[in-house]
Amino acid sequence: MSPQSPSSSVEQARRALGQRLDDIRKDAGLSARALAARAGWHESKCSRIRSGKTPPSEADIRLWTFHCGAADQAEDLIATARGVEGMYVEWRRQTRAGLRRVQQAAVPLYERTRHFRIYEPGVIPGLLQTPAYATSLMGAIIAFQQIPDDTEAAVAARIDRQRVLRQGNHTFAILLEESALRAQVADPEAMAGQLGHLLQVASLPSVSLGVIPQATRRTMWPVEGFWIFDDERVLVELVTAEVTVTQPREVELYSRTFSALAELAVYGTNARSLITEAINALG
Repeated sequence: MSPQSPSSSVEQARRALGQRLDDIRKDAGLSARALAARAGWHESKCSRIRSGKTPPSEADIRLWTFHCGAADQAEDLIATARGVEGMYVEWRRQTRAGLRRVQQAAVPLYERTRHFRIYEPGVIPGLLQTPAYATSLMGAIIAFQQIPDDTEAAVAARIDRQRVLRQGNHTFAILLEESALRAQVADPEAMAGQLGHLLQVASLPSVSLGVIPQATRRTMWPVEGFWIFDDERVLVELVTAEVTVTQPREVELYSRTFSALAELAVYGTNARSLITEAINALG
């Protein structure tokens, strides 16, 4: 079974917030029509907020609670709304000033995580990237997304994050599809260096590296790349946004997915052989 839509946590959190607001309305003895009239809204707005279809703005929450005689709850509800919207953050919003800040923002999460589980179907994950590979990949992302070019600073920030591989009490279970080894997102020299670096990192005692062969019989299909941080959260990178999954049921589903994928992977000598084959294929 694959994870549900990565945005389902966001949708459920929005519905939960809408239900809290609706309970406040009911406790105040107001109909949705009466509340909408007092707030100067179309009646359907109350319904959309209640169902989670429309996320309430801070102004909406203040008006809602004020007219329901519950203004003292506004700040808590606003904080909840900010947390919900932080679950689904568009890259356009995150990268307005380039990629460096995105790299640096993740450092506290990396430092407090004890066990990383990482699955990548198409690229080498950032924790294992060489500067040359990261430069090529980030340069392509910057050009495609049409964002400010801070490639050099972003690469430096990404490489700096890799200190968690050798510092602190962290363990890393990393799964790659063989296609991630073969995808030439950099020139052959950079790719060879990247794959050679992968062999070195795989020898670290804190790292378990598995590769899922292209020819393997799939009992678990490839899914979107995801990172599990302890049992606290899952980060999923979509084309348009970064999704943070925190609902325990969904985190557990990603954990099960990781376990199913891990059963397909090869490790040790067999994994190193696949990496070496990918190096040799570069010519």
